[in-house]
Amino acid sequence: MKKQLSPIQKMLNAWAVSMIIWSLYRAYLGTSMPIWIDELIAKPLVFLVPIYYYITQIEKQDFLKGVDFTFKNIKKHIIFGLLIGGVFFTTGIVVQYLKTGSLGLLPITTMLYFAIIALASSFSEEILSRGFILKRLYEDSGSMISSVFIASFLFFFLHIPILFTNPNIYGFALIQVMITDLLLSFTVSLLYLQRKHIIVPILLHAFYSLSIYLFIS
Repeated sequence: MKKQLSPIQKMLNAWAVSMIIWSLYRAYLGTSMPIWIDELIAKPLVFLVPIYYYITQIEKQDFLKGVDFTFKNIKKHIIFGLLIGGVFFTTGIVVQYLKTGSLGLLPITTMLYFAIIALASSFSEEILSRGFILKRLYEDSGSMISSVFIASFLFFFLHIPILFTNPNIYGFALIQVMITDLLLSFTVSLLYLQRKHIIVPILLHAFYSLSIYLFIS
């Protein structure tokens, strides 16, 4: 008799579909496509479509509710995310100044463009990594430590294709980004479980991505 898959196994299979497709996309195209295509078109299709299908067709529930994107107390969560993310971003500016003696800020229009890209990227990645993966791992196990640990490493694996195909990230910068990715994931995972809303991880992650675009890429 064929063994039936558990909900967690099915969930991880949905994640694996996104991971495989994204890896193939990066393997064949690398960073040759414009960043707006990667973040505004490719990533939402690859990361969100499989889990949208899973949540609405397999779990039979509303997609936004299934990833903890609700409108209850959303203003409070947005303010909290902006404050924490702003502190993170300001720290990045200070570090940049101490290292180079310059703020290295780009024109306002360029910064706005990167801010939109960072927010779009963070939306797709956090919906997948926190709203989908972490939420269900925690609900299944009840263990904050194990669920955060597993979700954080799955989040890290999602970034391996871009880390090793981006010619602007190499050497010590590559190691620095890899370590920071893990630390970021642990931090936003804990904040997500504490706030029970996906908007906080999205905003914090967006500020981190914006720092990468402005100071490293």
